[in-house]
Amino acid sequence: MSISRTVLKKVLAVETPEGAGALVRRSIGSMALRNLTPFLMLDHFHVSKGAGFPDHPHRGQATVTYMLEGESQHEDSAGHKGTIATGGVQWMCAGKGIIHAEMPVHAEGRPDPRGLQLWVDLPEKFKMSEPSYQELSPDKIPVAYPEGADGPVKIKVISGKSHGVESPVRPLGGCWFFHITFNKDGSMFQDLPSGWTSFLYSWKGTLNVGTEKTVVPAFHTAVLSAKSEENGVALSGVEGTELVLVSGEPLDQKVFQYGPFVMTTKEEIQKTLIDYQTGRNGFEKAHTWKSEIAHKA
Repeated sequence: MSISRTVLKKVLAVETPEGAGALVRRSIGSMALRNLTPFLMLDHFHVSKGAGFPDHPHRGQATVTYMLEGESQHEDSAGHKGTIATGGVQWMCAGKGIIHAEMPVHAEGRPDPRGLQLWVDLPEKFKMSEPSYQELSPDKIPVAYPEGADGPVKIKVISGKSHGVESPVRPLGGCWFFHITFNKDGSMFQDLPSGWTSFLYSWKGTLNVGTEKTVVPAFHTAVLSAKSEENGVALSGVEGTELVLVSGEPLDQKVFQYGPFVMTTKEEIQKTLIDYQTGRNGFEKAHTWKSEIAHKA
């Protein structure tokens, strides 16, 4: 029996400047929506020409970057570099520390890069793990069609399971991430693990959630209930509606965050700042490495 979650809270993601000339709509991580374990931040970003996110560090979280339009380049202090194409995803576990840059790709006749970046807290036991990446090009992200390929709903399974389709991405800590598109007016039910923290973010169309059909307008994040008997969420939308639905295993640990550093105690944050300042424990190249993509002439 399918029992749907309900909408507990809706937050409008207001567009604000971020980084070097980028615009972001931030919902999770804003003053209006904090303490949503394991999720730390959700940004819907738009990077115009000459803007970007030059060299900066991370420790203690995973960052998930999913491109909706355009392309974005990335490069890090461990020698990893590449391009995330439209519809592609990069799941980066920062672990004990990494320095990287994320810069847009601009070309005449191509759309400005737009996408989503989600920060997911790492379980305490993985905070000081080695950095790692899982990347899927658009053609490698599996797709589920609840009513067949000609049906109203298409689900890109970025992580987790949907209607018998499973993603190869294996996050450190439980996290399911779906990009859902209504190609026609329709409805669906997505199973979700019992008790996990879940939210959705819509940027196109009109979305209705739950059996009571709560309306979630575009550019809003909706936090869902998590009662033990609720085994998923019912969604319906008009043609053209698009959203991400994300569910994560809540972590029984405190969050101490200082910018891009996320640990579980104040002392760990102080140690992280010392490690960064002195170039140790994952930050060995903090004061010597410069990315090529953020320092092009």
